[in-house]
Amino acid sequence: MGADPRMLGAATVMHVRCPDRLPEESYRQVLEQLSELSPAVQALPPTAALVELKGALPYYGVDAGRLGEVLRIRTLSRLGVDVRVGIGPSITVAATASAQVPQPGGVLAVAPEQVTQWLGPLPVDALHDIGPRQAAVLRDYGIHCVGLLAAVPPATVQRLLGGRAGRTTAERARGIDPRPVVPRALPATASVRYHFDEHTLDGAVVRAALLQLVVELGTRLRGRGQAARALTLTLKFAGNSNWEKTRRLAAPSGHEDDLRTTAYQLMDAAALQRGRIIGLVLKGEDLIDADQAPRQLSLDDARETRLAAETAIDRVRAKFGPGVIGPAAVFRRAS
Repeated sequence: MGADPRMLGAATVMHVRCPDRLPEESYRQVLEQLSELSPAVQALPPTAALVELKGALPYYGVDAGRLGEVLRIRTLSRLGVDVRVGIGPSITVAATASAQVPQPGGVLAVAPEQVTQWLGPLPVDALHDIGPRQAAVLRDYGIHCVGLLAAVPPATVQRLLGGRAGRTTAERARGIDPRPVVPRALPATASVRYHFDEHTLDGAVVRAALLQLVVELGTRLRGRGQAARALTLTLKFAGNSNWEKTRRLAAPSGHEDDLRTTAYQLMDAAALQRGRIIGLVLKGEDLIDADQAPRQLSLDDARETRLAAETAIDRVRAKFGPGVIGPAAVFRRAS
């Protein structure tokens, strides 16, 4: 039997897995490294991504496996982040391959002519996108490896797993996956959260926690080189109820001065009386590159001094950690 036409072609799909619980800032930096290899990058938050290398291979004049090695060297040397890279002719093959790379990192490339032989011995739950329940059903019927799954008539797999899921699984067991890599960046938002150990009625304590979130959000935005056009504040109350409101900033900003003003306006709009608050979420919305934010000459000497101090504080936090310096109200609450 000849190869399925949908499996023909070069191995040009790269699936990248970053370490678990990688900070979002580091994840975005990895995405930037991927975009240097190819413009076709699909973010798969929180720690994975797809890259289509079809247009990049002729430009670099090397095979996809070599580009995978280049990527790994760059993320290690520039970011201190090791990645697991899988390469194949389809998303399923590439993602399955990246999961087979031992931690902390490495590269595994599967050529189109190797797909059937390589997938065959793998356990069924190693096939990308097969869930634990689906794998359990297949094993109950004696289908323990991908090769056996590929040999079962698709109609039988459909009866076991359901129509659409069964058809898709049967195809992917044979390496068939027509899905394209769709370039997609991370959502243009950034969120920070605070959870109280017990519900609080103390407005000063809540305001200090909000100030801490303002500091965290501002530090994150400036570290990314981004500015927020709007803020959303969510208050979580005992009894599982929430209050949420969004307000636009006067101008896009990542500076704590501006974020604090808008965050306090949102808190004042909540008009809290005896609300038993258990948590806060502050989200920067509609983010843009900081370079795109309009820069106006300020005649407020005090503000300019605070912005200059903010830059120095960012350097201190980057060197010694985020908790070494901050507003006095935050440290008083923590003490």
